[in-house]
Amino acid sequence: MATSPNPSRQSSSLSSSPMSSRIQSLQVDSVQRWMEDLRHMTEVECMCVLQAKPIGVEEDGQQGELIVSSAVGAGGDHVARNNLQSLLRRALVVSTELGKMFQRLEKGRWQRVHSTAVRANCHVRSLVHEYGAARNTPPEMQKYEKSLLEKCMELTTITERCLHTDDEFFRKSMREAIHEILTDVSDSFSNMIDMALANEIQVLIKHIESSDSIYTIGSAISNLLSLTQDGPQLCSIIAKEGAVVALFKICRQDCFSDLYAHALRTVASICCVEEGITQLDKVDGILCLAEILTDESSAEAARAEAAAVVAQITSPHHSSTQHLASFLESMHDIVTALIKLCETASCGEVFLLASAALANITFFDSMACEILLQLNAVQTLLQACKDRQRVDTPYSKDQVVTILANLSVLEQSALDVLQEKGVERLLVLLGEKPTSPSPSEGAACERVQQKAAVTLARLSRDPDVAQNAIQLGAVPRLIELCRSPAERNNSDSVLVACLAAVRRLAAGCPDSIEAADHQQLIKPRLVDSFLLCSNMEESFV
Repeated sequence: MATSPNPSRQSSSLSSSPMSSRIQSLQVDSVQRWMEDLRHMTEVECMCVLQAKPIGVEEDGQQGELIVSSAVGAGGDHVARNNLQSLLRRALVVSTELGKMFQRLEKGRWQRVHSTAVRANCHVRSLVHEYGAARNTPPEMQKYEKSLLEKCMELTTITERCLHTDDEFFRKSMREAIHEILTDVSDSFSNMIDMALANEIQVLIKHIESSDSIYTIGSAISNLLSLTQDGPQLCSIIAKEGAVVALFKICRQDCFSDLYAHALRTVASICCVEEGITQLDKVDGILCLAEILTDESSAEAARAEAAAVVAQITSPHHSSTQHLASFLESMHDIVTALIKLCETASCGEVFLLASAALANITFFDSMACEILLQLNAVQTLLQACKDRQRVDTPYSKDQVVTILANLSVLEQSALDVLQEKGVERLLVLLGEKPTSPSPSEGAACERVQQKAAVTLARLSRDPDVAQNAIQLGAVPRLIELCRSPAERNNSDSVLVACLAAVRRLAAGCPDSIEAADHQQLIKPRLVDSFLLCSNMEESFV
């Protein structure tokens, strides 16, 4: 199964609490972050006095922006971005306080429960007042605000009563009620923040839809792209507010061709959630992607980002496949364009995105594999593996060997592999090792080894391929991977694939396996050989 094209491009996925994950992309200097956070860490005693006072109006009659916003006069999209960042920061502060309350309530630390309730109450009131001063709060959101403020006050009052009593029976009876109110506060706060975020996102989308300025639209798209990095929950809000529709309108206008790549990268990020894919399907986004991919006058960057969208929407991780029906109509054109992009890619990232899209496509329709064989895809991919400018990471090799593994199901692929010395390349891939301690790189190397072994096993149904593999020393390498956990990075999936491959070669040429290896790796049941090899110490070799 192909993985996402580039770890740095995904949010993944699909992490910690939704509120915390929204903050992860606010990459700023730690001292600057501390200074900004200080503005929210107000003294509780002061806030208890000030929380009921109205926010003052400026002398010129204009309402002030949010406290942490520095966007006065900087343009609407800049204001919207700062408002969003302010919401995210304040939301993190509140959610942190609410989380502390749950923990302290469970431990019965009533002094801290009450002080935390007071702080949370102050922060919520401050956030509500500030947001109301910066924006016209929608009526539906006002209902949540009113209910939330009432519940926060109720929480403060009840915890104060529990603090000033020594009646443990009363405290115990109130604990459940406080927990219920605290849960309601958390839910109401989350809903209110979602509405506020949706309101700010609408501002950005309006700039994309109504402006004729490339700079204004590009800036708004940049802000949306930044928000998509905050996790799937925010991506869902962005999709529901119509961002995908607005972005594809840009991609259908020649005058905005310089923005295609930027817009499509944002679409790919949004489509990590089902709502984004649904919106793409509704606006015939696949047809637009096919047009950009097949248009040779389109910039390589735009075609690469179109490939990224294809890779995203065809990912095996998505549970919904309804959108794939319309994809099949354009599949031949898309596959043809993608393999050509692999052939002409000017750098590793372009190749990675195009090959990742092809890898995903080969999973859900065998017709794609037949089309690729007709287009000499085996030759193109194996030639690319020799070019370090295009295939320069284990992630790219993972996509290549995924495609080869899926193509190897078809009998006619064996001849193409032999002609391009593909078996030799597969043996090289069996030796793939990480060059850094990065867990993601290590996992990519394991996938490369596993799929190389799977491909070799499938191709070895052909006697000529099996004979070629034996002559090139495939059997000793496969046995080494089986017996030495370090060689396969202690991966069980690599072990199973290598056992299957060595058994396939032994079936066609028994003389290629020594007696001791045959006794341990071939003769027993597969599960027994697996258990034997998985428990081996490296010193056994």
